[in-house]
Amino acid sequence: MSLGNSLFNARKKSGLSQEEVAEKLGVSRQTISKWELDETLPDICQSKKLSNLYHLTLDELIDFDVDAKEIEQMIENTSEEIVQKIDWTRAWAKKYPILASYQEKIDINNYAVKIRELLDNLKTQYGYNDLDAMLVLKDILSHVWDTNKSQGQI
Repeated sequence: MSLGNSLFNARKKSGLSQEEVAEKLGVSRQTISKWELDETLPDICQSKKLSNLYHLTLDELIDFDVDAKEIEQMIENTSEEIVQKIDWTRAWAKKYPILASYQEKIDINNYAVKIRELLDNLKTQYGYNDLDAMLVLKDILSHVWDTNKSQGQI
């Protein structure tokens, strides 16, 4: 996605018109239009003002993806009560069918013992509670996956 598209989507998501953004930044509406059409680029000072106006970091503004932002906001706004009601395995199995069938093939207890050891290590060595240790382990697995993928191993 181009910077212009990111600026356009961030502005729309913020519910602002080109005129309103222009007024807040002290530029013309045509300047905002040119930025959004990739005809010109905002300077770094204007970019920082845009990121503040749209409540985004500069990195988020540059790579703004309206769909990803909406998903993030949905997750953020979902109460713990609702989260507890969701069968996450079933929900993710719609996208990744292996999650609905692997239990029949894999000795889960064999893996569970090793995973418990990793979780216990995170809890004792770093003082994490159960949930934080699980989230850290999940993030480590994700990091390993991303690294392997970027190195062409997956």
